Amino acid sequence: MELRSAIEAFARHLTVDRGFSAHTVRAYRGDLTDLADFAEQRARDSTEAADAGADGADAVDVRELDLETLRDWLWQGSNAGLAKSSLSRHSAAARGFTRWLVSTGEVSADAAARLKAPRPEQHLPRVLTRGQMTGIFEGLAARSEAGDAGALRDQAIVELLYASAMRVSELVGMRVGDIDRSRLTARVLGKGGKERVVPFGVPAAHALDRYLAEARPVLRAESPDPGILFLNSRGAAMNTRSVYQLVAGLLNELPGSGPSGPHAFRHTAATHLLDGGADLRAVQEILGHASLSTTQIYTHVSAERLKQSYAAAHPRA
Repeated sequence: MELRSAIEAFARHLTVDRGFSAHTVRAYRGDLTDLADFAEQRARDSTEAADAGADGADAVDVRELDLETLRDWLWQGSNAGLAKSSLSRHSAAARGFTRWLVSTGEVSADAAARLKAPRPEQHLPRVLTRGQMTGIFEGLAARSEAGDAGALRDQAIVELLYASAMRVSELVGMRVGDIDRSRLTARVLGKGGKERVVPFGVPAAHALDRYLAEARPVLRAESPDPGILFLNSRGAAMNTRSVYQLVAGLLNELPGSGPSGPHAFRHTAATHLLDGGADLRAVQEILGHASLSTTQIYTHVSAERLKQSYAAAHPRA
């Protein structure tokens, strides 16, 4: 099978059989297309001028992929200044692709089985203090006091993001029926199409109640899909970019480094849960992490915050 055709077939497999999100599939396709570009250029260089004008001279068969080609591809990326995280993602995409090629019988040996890339540098996520979160909620409450539909919606969004630690993609995909007001839980569809139920607290419930009663009926007037939970001013479903802009506007004025998107509330909620004594596995379930090792980053954040508090408060620190 020709390499580019195989990449498209692999992308369909990730979408249909594995249930990967469009964003994830796009990332895999982009990395593997870069690999195809490299492999085709390598093939042109090796044939030189003799076959340069032949039809299909640039095409590379998947059976031509070998460990040396993959290592040289990563080496080129490293020389081009790609970050360790990007090189690690390239390597993961190649390993997933070649495993699939073996499973479909297109190749007999897994070329990327021994492919390794630099481990990405670990950066502790941005976490807001409880005081900062209180200030954000007080500001949102003041803006929504007059009953503006957009302000009431924004307050409900931020309350729910922090209370449930859900991903922004999960939030914008929610429907009204996904909220269980009696149990204070929300049903979300996470990565890989995995469904889970997350809890939220009383303040978030109050913000949701007011949004559903006062704001959503106004926004819903021209909605093409009346079941979507969070609507924009035109009655359409809120998208991730709109939520990013909302959160960035709230966080940009606050001290602290790191991203200013909705994930900061997810990081903050997880860290505050651990600070409050929550069990690590319970936090894993709430976050929807497949591996406990992914959740453990928040134990490092919690420990770092403890050390900072100690250094600032203890007279003999």
